[in-house]
Amino acid sequence: MHLDVLDLRQFYYRTRLGRIAQKAVRDQMLTFWPDGKGLTMAGFGFAVPLLRPYLPDARRVIGLMPAEQGVMPWPAGAENVSVLCREGQWPLQTGFADRVVCLHGLETSEHPAAVLEECARVLGPGGRALFIVPNRSGLWARRDATPFGFGRPYSLSQLEAQLKRHGFVPERHAAALFAPPSNRRAWLRSAEMVEKMGRKLSSYYAGGVILVEATKQAYAPTRPGLAEQLRRPLRVLDGVPQPAGLSGGGFPMDSQNR
Repeated sequence: MHLDVLDLRQFYYRTRLGRIAQKAVRDQMLTFWPDGKGLTMAGFGFAVPLLRPYLPDARRVIGLMPAEQGVMPWPAGAENVSVLCREGQWPLQTGFADRVVCLHGLETSEHPAAVLEECARVLGPGGRALFIVPNRSGLWARRDATPFGFGRPYSLSQLEAQLKRHGFVPERHAAALFAPPSNRRAWLRSAEMVEKMGRKLSSYYAGGVILVEATKQAYAPTRPGLAEQLRRPLRVLDGVPQPAGLSGGGFPMDSQNR
């Protein structure tokens, strides 16, 4: 079940814990994609807090918010780029996007296969997708005081297996949110230090969320190409009846000229 967009906005923009979580996840994403210059970036679910760094240089930035969640205008104070959509019907052309970020879109979906199929459809050649989900063994998935406590948490192997079943090739992974999901001042003050230490100690075990970067799997064409056609050149006279006396396509030879 998708969360309400008002609750997501309240957490990420109105609470200190939400702003800390937003920065921790975004910093890890920027290690994968530090630059979006000239690219078309799309975010599904509630990925808009992560897309702000790409607004100045990206060719286009689009926030796709599922109808079950609701939509809000974004970014604040600028021309709106967010749109309401169905999980399995994104208003984007096939091969339109260079990068896709999925946050609070996969684990809360009632039709995760449809989400992955749409993600694969809108990605263009060489495109990459980043899936961010709650870590099944992390602390954040065990508390419903944050958005990461809802839906189906994943282990790294579970997420990678699901991506492979839908035509993706996992390339890299990381983790974020190593500090506990607590509103206590001591934890909030030390969250940044704990985050840095956690990244050095583990790539996914202790983190509250898992990030997996994947590319769309490309298959070799099954129809004969140019090389196959050259090995089997077109014979325009095949099947045409030949006059009597012709042998192997040559001219009849007079017995006196042998």
